[in-house]
Amino acid sequence: MVTAGTYRKAHHFAGRQRIEVLHRGLLSVAAEFGWNLEAWAVFSNHYHFVGHSPADPQTLSKMLGKLHGLTAGWVNRMDGKAGRKIWHNFRETRLTHEKSYLARLHYVHSNAVKHGLVLTPSAYPWCSAGWFEKTASSAQVNVIYSFPTDKLNVFDEYAPDPDW
Repeated sequence: MVTAGTYRKAHHFAGRQRIEVLHRGLLSVAAEFGWNLEAWAVFSNHYHFVGHSPADPQTLSKMLGKLHGLTAGWVNRMDGKAGRKIWHNFRETRLTHEKSYLARLHYVHSNAVKHGLVLTPSAYPWCSAGWFEKTASSAQVNVIYSFPTDKLNVFDEYAPDPDW
């Protein structure tokens, strides 16, 4: 599981166009580097994903470096602020226990609800919940959404822009 946030939690990706660019960027760069994302949620100042690494998991830093470089360059061109620092850092957790893994899938699919942006996970367009609910069986959806997330230790000290 990966969480990445903007520098000083600034809302550089607020607004539909900007968040869409970050969302598309995450999905395309992950595919380019061979990461299979199972859950993702993208916001104005951070994102989370759960994914399976390719044979070489060390590609994570390169993948995120490319994503952050491309998106920082784009948002700085949009704002006329060349060289401004956009991204802070990322946190990664290797998931080795099935219950922890399933709870984190639930957490990421439902993160927009946690942040008060929507009432149901699939209502937020820049996360995997809608895709997951359409492609998984109802039994799989029920199992994942039944795992409690309240005791997870996930760094998520972000308040996304409510006007996504």
